[in-house]
Amino acid sequence: MTTNGTWDEAFDFVIVGSGGGSMCAALAAKQLGKRALIVEKQPLIGGSTGFSGGVWWVPNNPVMKRAGVADSAERARQYLDAAVTYQGPGTTPARRDAFLRNGPKMVEFLEDQGMKFVYADGWSDYYDELPGGEPRGRSLLAELFDTRELGAWESKLSRYKGFSLPLPTDQFPSLMLAKRTWRGKKTALSMVGRMLKAKLTGRRLAGAGAAIQGRMLQIALREQLPIWTGSALAQFIVDGDRVTGVAVQRGGRLVRVQARHGVLMNVGGFSRSASMRQRFQPHPNSATWTNANPGDTGEAIELAMALGAAVDCMDEAWWVVTSLAPDGQPPKPGGYAADGTPLPFMHHLDLSLPYSMMVDQLGERFCDEAGAYMEIGQRMYQRERETGKAVPSWVIMDSRQRAYYPWGTAQPGQVPEAWLKSGYMIKAGSIDELVEKTGIDGPGLARTLERFNGFCRSGIDSDFGRGSRAFDRCHGDPTVTPNPNLGAIEKPPFYAVRMYPGDVGTAGGVVTDEHARVLREDGSAIRGLYATGNCTASVVGRSYPGAGASIGASFTFGYIAAHHALGAAAP
Repeated sequence: MTTNGTWDEAFDFVIVGSGGGSMCAALAAKQLGKRALIVEKQPLIGGSTGFSGGVWWVPNNPVMKRAGVADSAERARQYLDAAVTYQGPGTTPARRDAFLRNGPKMVEFLEDQGMKFVYADGWSDYYDELPGGEPRGRSLLAELFDTRELGAWESKLSRYKGFSLPLPTDQFPSLMLAKRTWRGKKTALSMVGRMLKAKLTGRRLAGAGAAIQGRMLQIALREQLPIWTGSALAQFIVDGDRVTGVAVQRGGRLVRVQARHGVLMNVGGFSRSASMRQRFQPHPNSATWTNANPGDTGEAIELAMALGAAVDCMDEAWWVVTSLAPDGQPPKPGGYAADGTPLPFMHHLDLSLPYSMMVDQLGERFCDEAGAYMEIGQRMYQRERETGKAVPSWVIMDSRQRAYYPWGTAQPGQVPEAWLKSGYMIKAGSIDELVEKTGIDGPGLARTLERFNGFCRSGIDSDFGRGSRAFDRCHGDPTVTPNPNLGAIEKPPFYAVRMYPGDVGTAGGVVTDEHARVLREDGSAIRGLYATGNCTASVVGRSYPGAGASIGASFTFGYIAAHHALGAAAP
């Protein structure tokens, strides 16, 4: 759409979407003396970050340094170069340097604005064994947030619809071991005490992504930042070769909003778009497998592409494998919110624990089940391309897994009868019976079990290194030796569950430079158009170097975009 010079509203900077980088960018604009508008198509504010585990990965940040962890941009760059092996237009040296240089500044800026960061000490980098890897981690959390502090805006906060516990995200691995360790029991008792106190005082404590975006929204409201909800982007408005504003569907009419200095896209990906998934993502796939935020429908990416924006990594996602019933739907009970919204189980922590392994339909392992969840999804699809026998795969577990640890929403010791009746979870008295009920190749599974159980006895997974990284071990069971992530599968009854490559958002999109400007195929910038978050080809490419890598990058490049668009270098 081209402009005819008439506008309904005018701002210095217009930010489309309200996810991780949006309020950060708007706050940076205000600090620079400019006025930014956030427009959000959903009725809720917070985007994918509000639905997330609520973690930032920011190397060399001041919070970890105050905790006594020595880091530097040089050391972090060494790690990024080792972990991010994909060489694409989103992972250029200039973008890596911009991320590493501005991430710590972004954290300092938000601290000054009132964000309350917590260092996730011990949440290791995902590939800590690589040069520059940090076993204590580079990840940050937000303090638990009392959503009552938002007043009338409390109901507008975007948050995951599943069960919500007033617990910092980094304490969930301990909670998983409540039946196994004193630390787990202490974590559980502390959480119960916090819940009782909150009930007595009326506090409504939120953790995870709601803690980040709740605090960010509180700061935004304090600073009187204009935020429009229920306002969907209809078109970018262009004058010559420059994006000068947006047309937004708001209140039943088309509103033309001028953006004097630029437009920032922070609109999420396209996990909820069946057509875009079929066009770009590996097969088989389904929008029913995702836990992405409901606004992840991809229209803004398509509008940018229509302007000539280059895209990359459109076949990639932030994979977190999920388990589904034979009909391809989440299991009942547990797999649905109170309002009926499907909530596919996300398996990372439970896959890391002993007495289980994942195999394809040939009965063969293909990954480190305790490793980086994005890599597990990639390996599942790689195996599917090689054999056509990996989607779905199977988790095989013995009776101790079900006795000791949670699975999905089932607590230790629980195997819901409805799961068995529906075929979501298959139970057998022997491996032969399990093979008969699942159709897994029997000889292949027998060979894998013999080899896997040998690894459990020696403590060394010679095939995939399960338990060899600090990241694996921080999610293991320390009472199991010699490897906290390995437990033999030998005590009946045995169980099997179908596994699929679920996700929490797509990880590809428009190509941007070190200033967050959207680029064309020839490398030239689309003037006036910036982007950050899951709608971009990520600075970490096709890998996930640490917890919160996508959110850390979203905030950082939103911060960078505001400074560049408004004519100021980041401080």
